[in-house]
Amino acid sequence: MSGGESARPPSERREARKELLAQARSCERCSELAASRRTVVFGAGNADADLMFVGEAPGASEDEQGLPFVGRAGKLLDQLLVEIGMQRSEVFICNTLKCRPPGNRDPLPVEIENCQEYLLRQVELIEPKVICTLGNFSTKLLRRDPTGITRLHGKPEVITLGRRAVRLYPIYHPAAALYTPRMLQTLREDFARLPELLAMPAPEQPPAESFDATELRAAHGEAPASGGEDEQPAPQRDQLGLF
Repeated sequence: MSGGESARPPSERREARKELLAQARSCERCSELAASRRTVVFGAGNADADLMFVGEAPGASEDEQGLPFVGRAGKLLDQLLVEIGMQRSEVFICNTLKCRPPGNRDPLPVEIENCQEYLLRQVELIEPKVICTLGNFSTKLLRRDPTGITRLHGKPEVITLGRRAVRLYPIYHPAAALYTPRMLQTLREDFARLPELLAMPAPEQPPAESFDATELRAAHGEAPASGGEDEQPAPQRDQLGLF
């Protein structure tokens, strides 16, 4: 399959995204997070976007509103997008965890492992050309490597996630600039390269094959997910741009 060609028809991907959202909303793999969350923050934006941002985990504002990056870091992200001629509505934004860790603590390794299927499936079903990882957690998860963001920021590389080859572009999390103002210039410089990366052809894609969540997890060395297809979504706020 040539770079940029979709592996699945848009209507099929849309239905699969609905099913994935339903599964995430009823997920109880992490008992502490399932008990403490107000909502599952699945992601928002353009579900056919060429550019996807992946952060760490929802905070208090995100847990309250059910949408990612709506606090101070989100406002800075919006500003940085405007500076390169883009809007939030043009991209898709999500996190490695779909539930807020209590007290905004760091995600636990078992929580990242439990939740990563949802993120990998989002990549498969949105089909971005570029994934911009924000900070250490998402960068280490998607690269499958412990190298930190300080060494990697601003250095794009092509990687394959499940059935999707993407151009991964690690940058600092916008929250870093809120606590360390000198980081803002670094963020601006890294953001400034995004239009150039998006203008490049999508990476050559692996051969199109049918797959399901169990196959995808197996490809990443994971155990089968708990729960089944009969899980029903809990009533929650609609998340923008998914369908």
